[in-house]
Amino acid sequence: MSPYSSEEIVSRNFVLNDKPKAIINIVDATNIERNLYLTMQLLEMDIPMVVALNMMDEVSGNGGSVDINAMEQLLGVPVVPISASKNKGVDELIDHAIHIAHYQEHPVKQDLCDERHKNGAVHRCLHGIIALTEDHAVKAGIPVRFAASKLVEGDELILEQLDLDENEKDMLEHIISQMEKERGLDRSAAIADMRFAFIHRICEDTVVKPHESKETIRSRRIDTFLTGKYTAIPSFIVIMVLVFLLTFNVIGAWLQGLLETGVEGLTTAVDKLLNSMNINSTIHGLVIDGIFAGVGSVLSFLPIIVTLFFFLSLLEDSGYIARVAFVMDKLLRKIGLSGRSIVPLLIGFGCTVPAVMSTRTLPSERDRKMTILLTPFVSCTAKLPIYAFFVSAFFPKHGGLIMAGLYIFGIITGVITALFYRKTLFRGEAVPFVMELPNYRLPSAKNVIQLLWEKAKDFLQRAFSVILIATIVVWVLQNFSFKFNMIQDSEDSMLAIVAGVFAPLFRPLGLGDWRIVTSFISGFMAKESVVSTLEVLFGGQVGTALTQSAAAALLVFSLLYTPCVAAVAAVKRELGRKWAFTLVVFQCIVAWLAAFGVKLICTALGVM
Repeated sequence: MSPYSSEEIVSRNFVLNDKPKAIINIVDATNIERNLYLTMQLLEMDIPMVVALNMMDEVSGNGGSVDINAMEQLLGVPVVPISASKNKGVDELIDHAIHIAHYQEHPVKQDLCDERHKNGAVHRCLHGIIALTEDHAVKAGIPVRFAASKLVEGDELILEQLDLDENEKDMLEHIISQMEKERGLDRSAAIADMRFAFIHRICEDTVVKPHESKETIRSRRIDTFLTGKYTAIPSFIVIMVLVFLLTFNVIGAWLQGLLETGVEGLTTAVDKLLNSMNINSTIHGLVIDGIFAGVGSVLSFLPIIVTLFFFLSLLEDSGYIARVAFVMDKLLRKIGLSGRSIVPLLIGFGCTVPAVMSTRTLPSERDRKMTILLTPFVSCTAKLPIYAFFVSAFFPKHGGLIMAGLYIFGIITGVITALFYRKTLFRGEAVPFVMELPNYRLPSAKNVIQLLWEKAKDFLQRAFSVILIATIVVWVLQNFSFKFNMIQDSEDSMLAIVAGVFAPLFRPLGLGDWRIVTSFISGFMAKESVVSTLEVLFGGQVGTALTQSAAAALLVFSLLYTPCVAAVAAVKRELGRKWAFTLVVFQCIVAWLAAFGVKLICTALGVM
């Protein structure tokens, strides 16, 4: 409730301005002292609330307990023990929430600071401010006690809303200065100490702390290796390379082969059916050479995506991904970011759009902008069909290594770009980073299956919507002239003429063919459509139309050039039109230079 990030400001404004009928405050019972701090702030906001003590099964399983009735008495609100993962106590929690919402049962009024002890100065300070600002707080619709504690903390947003005159501001500062002298702490520390003193008193009277669990001991032992000073980064690299090898060379590749066989069989069956029915040759070409060649080629990569996210979900559910944020903090600080930025970057491996949106949780506007501009360098799943297609066609013996190399190259390019940003657009240091590492756990089968289903569903929806439309449009533009006459040679098509304008820009990369340029343009709508477009335009013969060096350049360009239109729209929404346009242009330039460098290296090594 002392907001720094956009997300925190939105959350607090909702509670203050929208006046929810009730709040369910979920508290981690295994770390109850730290978790009750937010509870103290919410009590000051005087909104009907029920406290849910989650993970009580772990507390009791390790010899701990909580006197629920005594805690309710001290907090002045209902307290319900639950275990969300086992669905225990949830019904009772809902009943309490509905009850207090219906009857508008506000927290029982009580003084959270103790005048008799060391926090007497804070007590007198708060009550002095309440007397000074009560009328303003009521007029602004802000709970009086909450407004007072926020003013002590120096919250500028609350100060603006109260609209105090200069004399009142001077009196406010005088009261706070007196408290700081008497208490011997600065304003924020004094308020925090007051709240924690109350929390300590509650825990002393109501909580029997659990002994250290086997999970905690086991997690600490594992962390000595996975988060060790010299072993953390090598462990991360080994784990990710192993994931890629299993995905692209073993499990995913085998499943992909099965699906490809099925798609080919279905295509042959439909082709025979259309021939037997003497269907018009134009419709026949659209269905077989357009829809089946385009959508079918993309669809065959579904097993790759599902397999990759199977392993990533295991890592996330086990608690390892949180360690990655912790481990990467030190490295990210060298490029001007904190460990918090690793979360959007990791989400970017799935999709750039939610990755950009997740930067709202970053407390610093500088860190937020910088992270958004770096996120597109992380390779999203939409690019997987491009990688898998060209790797299997041109580098089949080194699939896993090349795939891992592409991801690592994207990260390295992002790091270099971050260093450039730090010296130019975003000078300064990242904000401090604190996080809690959960214990390692066995992944939940339900969570893993749900994630796989969501990713598969999203991919299939794209395949039968955006990619299907793009495939049909590309086929029509390839087979008709501007006068909408069916043409014999695709060189005379609308598509060839339009794409031919941009083709000279890609000639130094070995990608000057208008069909490849067209695939890049369609990739701006949806990255997966690059493969479907190429399959349609090359008639399924892409593997024989390019050299290995050109394929390598194409892979690197696809890795780095502008993200899809949905991602660009997300950037525009977060940062504005100017930043979105700059991002598109900058990424295209970086992609061209990187692809040109790869082409030169291939030529020097004699790779044709």
